[in-house]
Amino acid sequence: MENFFRSHLGEVHCATPAAPTGGGWIRCVTSISTPDGRTVAYSLYGEPGGVPVVFHSGSPGTRWKRPDVVRATEQCGIRLLAFDRPGYGESTRQVGRSVADVVADVRLLAEALGWDRFAVAGGSGGGPHALACAALMPDRVTRCAVVSGIAPPLVDGPEPSEDEDDPRRNRTSWLAAHRGEAALRPGVEETAREIMALIAAGGPEFPPDPHSPDGGAAGPPARDDADAMARVRVRATFVDSHDGWVDDNLAFAQDWGFALGGIEVAVSLWYGSADERGRRQAAHLAAAMPHASSHQSAGGHILNDAAYRRVLAWVSG
Repeated sequence: MENFFRSHLGEVHCATPAAPTGGGWIRCVTSISTPDGRTVAYSLYGEPGGVPVVFHSGSPGTRWKRPDVVRATEQCGIRLLAFDRPGYGESTRQVGRSVADVVADVRLLAEALGWDRFAVAGGSGGGPHALACAALMPDRVTRCAVVSGIAPPLVDGPEPSEDEDDPRRNRTSWLAAHRGEAALRPGVEETAREIMALIAAGGPEFPPDPHSPDGGAAGPPARDDADAMARVRVRATFVDSHDGWVDDNLAFAQDWGFALGGIEVAVSLWYGSADERGRRQAAHLAAAMPHASSHQSAGGHILNDAAYRRVLAWVSG
């Protein structure tokens, strides 16, 4: 009865499922209340009997997933829980949160759904949060997949230039560590405005991936009427989530709250063949976690459908 669970955690309610968008998928929009009075919103995708997986979206990213991702999730037999980290979408902001703080929210979500054991996965900025769950919940997490993830940044020394060879030395993390939110927010808001302007002009939901082998070709426009939820995803990601985007970067630039080398759960690192920075980030993570397996797929920072299905097959064991 995961869709109508009630407990001391707060009321969990299920919205009316959306119409199918190319597959008989199930989407349930729910929320929980945390002990400190916050709301954490999440969605469920795939059939209820599928392998439970908690997905940590990128930075920025929300619980709303594209139809192709939903179809792959269902067809791979996965029951995917995607939630809004604090400050994203409809989840309350948690000022000063660390990467490790996400574990408490995931634990509450798992308890609400009755999930004793589950896998975790995270894309890009969601990677550190997936690793936090693997490190701090080894009794609950079965496997951890990190897709185009990031390693702890290097923030000592002078302000990095734009052509730094080591992706761990980047200006965003340096500003977060040395100048805080005031230095980050203008850039986040300007980037969001630029992306929304491109979308308003008929562009794709996400900017073309400059690392992709096809030269940055993108998917259909976010205003495509064939995908009625595209506008919802776009607004949630680039309009309603500035706080979460800022807070992610602040969290990445401080101690993550766990040791990568202490993770005992099986970890896999995934990156695109054309994503050189992603490859280097994966190499740094692999050096810190010698037992982790590394997987290269054709493509860029955002994995294609075939690669995503490989990740789902791996996390399902």
